[in-house]
Amino acid sequence: MTILGIDPGFAIVGFGVIQAERGKQVFQTCGAITTPAGTPLPARLLQIENDMAQLFDTFHPDAMAVEELFFTNNITTGIGVAQARGVILTAAERAGVPIYEYTPSEVKLAVTGYGKAEKRQVMDMVKRLLGLSSVPKPDDAADAVALALCHARSFGSRLQNPNSAMPGSGRYAVKKK
Repeated sequence: MTILGIDPGFAIVGFGVIQAERGKQVFQTCGAITTPAGTPLPARLLQIENDMAQLFDTFHPDAMAVEELFFTNNITTGIGVAQARGVILTAAERAGVPIYEYTPSEVKLAVTGYGKAEKRQVMDMVKRLLGLSSVPKPDDAADAVALALCHARSFGSRLQNPNSAMPGSGRYAVKKK
């Protein structure tokens, strides 16, 4: 199974691609979609949509793991990220790629075993679990790889949930809280 992890943003969208088979995960690639500062938001969103379509065409993922939004202090930035996230979700739906959402705590728990792990602990475990010589760069790409790992390490349990999307269904999977 090819899993595309996405760390949404409007200035930087991190992506990570892994292969997951029989409990083993193998790193494929990672990187970032960047949009130039000062570019109007609609143009940035269009670039994100086009680049996401290219990722889907290049890697043909069986699933996309995306981080749920978490707002802190800056609501203006949060609105831009939410708009970019909407474009990302739409692009995945258009490509027929099942979407799975994870909170930061769920990612930390799946990757480190502790839902309140620090960012550096998560990044170190990404490196160790995938046998990498260094932590993926930039940080947004490393976060996306962690999201893909989270999905790989928790996907089996989601198969048991009749409310979850199955691979190839193109349905939006929302975990019940």
